[in-house]
Amino acid sequence: SELIYEDDKVEVHTVPLDHRVYTNGFLFKEKEGERKLNMKAVTKANIDLAYYRKLQQGFDVENENGELIKNEAVTTAPNKPKSYAFCSDTAYSESILPHIKNVSVLYHESTFLEKHASLCATTKHSTAKQAAEIAKKANAGTLILGHYSTRYDSLNYFKDEANEVFNNVLLAEDGKTFTF
Repeated sequence: SELIYEDDKVEVHTVPLDHRVYTNGFLFKEKEGERKLNMKAVTKANIDLAYYRKLQQGFDVENENGELIKNEAVTTAPNKPKSYAFCSDTAYSESILPHIKNVSVLYHESTFLEKHASLCATTKHSTAKQAAEIAKKANAGTLILGHYSTRYDSLNYFKDEANEVFNNVLLAEDGKTFTF
């Protein structure tokens, strides 16, 4: 895994995948945001506007009376940072688990159903069940399946198979968007 992009809000890392040709997935991780001001508590504590930024950054400040005000008394924690792992074109490989542990949303390819698992070794693709096993072992919040073989007449088979192992499964389809 390698950090390939970073700014003040997000990091992007590569995730080495197991495919017939060199292939990487990607892990997008939000950075922790600033603390949120509890304006009722801030006003009651008599804190000058000039110190609001320091509070958002997690610092304790002095109020207009010279009293030290603890940050936790007048702010709340930021929202938990979200993360998204995109794992396309890969055989089942637990080597990705350390990179995607506790990911909010995991996209994992699921080219085949379990009844065609024998095709995975030569094509270096995964089944819906294998994708669900990775999601479960990674403690992912949501699994999105995609990259389906056209041999199947319904995508619902993929969701049903994955749901046997992992509960929160969605199906990717052309043009479909997801909001988390």
